[in-house]
Amino acid sequence: MNETNFIVPLNQVGLEDLLWVGGKNASLGEMIQHLSPLGINIPGGFVITVSAYKYFLQSNDLEPAIKNYVREIDFDNIDSLRKGGKKIRQLIRNTRFPKELSELIIEAYLKLSDYYNIPDTDVAVRSSATAEDLPDASFAGQQETYLNVRGPGALIDAVRNCFASLFTDRAISYRESFGYDHFQLGLSVCVQKMVRSDLACSGVAFSLDTESGFKDVVVINGSYGLGEMIVQGSVSPDEFIVFKPTLNSDCTPIIEKKLGNKDVMMIYGDDPDERVRIIPTEKNMHEKFCIPDEMILQLAKWVVEIENYYTRKKGYWCPMDVEWALDGKSNQLFLVQARPETIHSQKKDRKLVDYHINDPEKEQKIIAKGIAVGDEIATGKVNIIYSLDSRVADGNFFQEGDVLVTDMTDPDWEPIMKKAAAIITNKGGRTCHAAIVAREMGVPAIVGCGNATYWLAEGQIVTASCAEGDVGIIYNGAIDFIKSEIDLDDLPPIQTPLMFNVGSPNMAFQYAHLPNQGVGLAREEFIINNYIQVHPLALLKHRSLNDGELSSQIRKIIKGFDSEEDFFIKKLAYGIAKIAAAFYPKNVIVRFSDFKSNEYSNLMGGNHFEPVEENPMIGWRGASRYYAPAYKEAFGLECKAIRKVREEMGLTNVVMMIPFCRTVEELLLVQATMKEFGLERGLNGLQIYLMAELPSNIVMAEEFAAHIDGFSIGSNDLTQLTLGLDRDSSLVAHLYNERNPAVKKLIRMLIRTAKDANVKVGICGQGPSDYPDFAQFLVEQNIDSISVTPDSLVKTVRAIHQVEQELFEKIKSTNVKQSM
Repeated sequence: MNETNFIVPLNQVGLEDLLWVGGKNASLGEMIQHLSPLGINIPGGFVITVSAYKYFLQSNDLEPAIKNYVREIDFDNIDSLRKGGKKIRQLIRNTRFPKELSELIIEAYLKLSDYYNIPDTDVAVRSSATAEDLPDASFAGQQETYLNVRGPGALIDAVRNCFASLFTDRAISYRESFGYDHFQLGLSVCVQKMVRSDLACSGVAFSLDTESGFKDVVVINGSYGLGEMIVQGSVSPDEFIVFKPTLNSDCTPIIEKKLGNKDVMMIYGDDPDERVRIIPTEKNMHEKFCIPDEMILQLAKWVVEIENYYTRKKGYWCPMDVEWALDGKSNQLFLVQARPETIHSQKKDRKLVDYHINDPEKEQKIIAKGIAVGDEIATGKVNIIYSLDSRVADGNFFQEGDVLVTDMTDPDWEPIMKKAAAIITNKGGRTCHAAIVAREMGVPAIVGCGNATYWLAEGQIVTASCAEGDVGIIYNGAIDFIKSEIDLDDLPPIQTPLMFNVGSPNMAFQYAHLPNQGVGLAREEFIINNYIQVHPLALLKHRSLNDGELSSQIRKIIKGFDSEEDFFIKKLAYGIAKIAAAFYPKNVIVRFSDFKSNEYSNLMGGNHFEPVEENPMIGWRGASRYYAPAYKEAFGLECKAIRKVREEMGLTNVVMMIPFCRTVEELLLVQATMKEFGLERGLNGLQIYLMAELPSNIVMAEEFAAHIDGFSIGSNDLTQLTLGLDRDSSLVAHLYNERNPAVKKLIRMLIRTAKDANVKVGICGQGPSDYPDFAQFLVEQNIDSISVTPDSLVKTVRAIHQVEQELFEKIKSTNVKQSM
């Protein structure tokens, strides 16, 4: 490209032109040239280069004055920053455009209008700085974008305002924080045909999980209207997660769909002086997803194509942050921006950071919840700010270490945000401005809390925890917690396969990078209790119960889904799929639901269907429910969810496990019931395991083994039933011990029988997590796998390593003696 050019068509620039067209334009031009042939739609336009920006400054001799204003700024004083930035911007905005430059811009605009056959066509005018989208700092959102700009006069004003926006308060502060010279940067402007997403929807997409950095998913956020509302955090968007490894197969690997509020939208303004305006969305729009599944998959495929292209181009993994828009007139999808992700792609360490909250009364101290951003915990004094303008005159109104609480942030808040111990907002999603900036600054944030400014009081001490999954929790007061950090490369090697017990799908992506051989136990109960919350039979039969309140609650819960059955199947499938995707292609053993009748009663509507049992612990639970006429229909929903995960999403690494199965005859009844609902052992590689937790499972192990692919020892119930005690009773708690000789003897028997029958045998009970010496015992018995909670990883690995070394030395010593 000729570096003296002021105007260049967008399709003639590429990544090699970054210094002259800025990161945003370089990326757009690169995609138009190399990815449009793959069917990826990108609107056309033209670039006003950095040369034009420099010519604008030089022809008006602006640089000396700008330098003087910058030198006068006290960067530790927000008021000084705002006054200095305002002077610079006013200087640029009050400067006349050189005639020859404005004529070139207008000529290019008229050509673009002719190309689209629309007089004075609507365009987006986007700033593109030469420092943005670099590998070590994104600079995203530092400069301005102007939407629905029409006509030559409005265009020139928008371009001049873009030039001025190189010196927004947040851009000046950001460059100062990262050590960039203000005058080594240039600004280019993209003039791009608008996509009529004001008549449809738009959003953002990432080619990785934004919180954990998990590589194998595409995360898509979407809402109605122009995309600024998501970036600003003005709406809670819909969220979709797509699993990459099975994306290009015949599968439909959408492994998560969350319905956002989407209560407002940005559309074109009716007045020439009002380019855009915000209106409320219709109520029925709140209750459905903004794009259909086929568009979710199309977007995901485009994002993966872009990631693959940039990774090949750069020679290293390059996850991408993409903005998309659906044109309401043509019903076509477009990508309007793409930039490299700059947080997780730069992480090189392999550290395991664990937070353990010590407060036993923490549940009683919860004030509010939202979406967790990051994985830290921070405590500080609440500082509620409704408007930056109303507080900035106070000078040092926001102190280092305060907890910023507000409705939502915008880029002008960044000088304050970097001082915050934590950030809490009423609105926003995982890709809003507050979330993006918090990640980059390493500040924990909880967004989309709903009404945090109401529930929290000025000066109140709170703890913001983002270390408990994707739900951020705000506690009253300073919560005691311990932070530990382990370098994973320092863990000793072990031979015994170590798997994880995973309850929460929200934590699965965060565990995926830890050393493991898959999941030995994923409990459906957690998903049903937390994601579904309704008794499955209540979902299916509530209309016949004459319980108006229950029916009303269910109607609210199933918004966005086709029916009650659709809701249960998809919500359960999404929860299982997130865990299966995190550990793919390693086995993930999913246990069918094992609620007791009293626990089922606690689910919404459960009181209509559950019996009152004297001892639910050894009552109607596990396998005995699945084939029973009174519950069989509900069990069918579980089977359909598993089929969806394995067959539609392609997550064939899911292994099913049957809990609390008392007899071989009962096992066969359960398998026959599964077959009725489309799950058959061996079909599409489906494996079935048995939870070995009753003495009958051990005594009859040989007979059970003939019908299964593996045993998984449930040491909790096995201990209870071997010693004849109720593990929930405090009166006999002193007798409860998984290391009791009787329990260990049964485990020895099972391992020996399973080995003889050539079926796998592992353990998924709590024992190995709690007692390293119990893990050592299992290694000595040559168990096939040990499954523990992730927080027990380090101590279990060390215990296993120690016993493996001792066994190795013992064998070595024996061999030496025999050779003598």
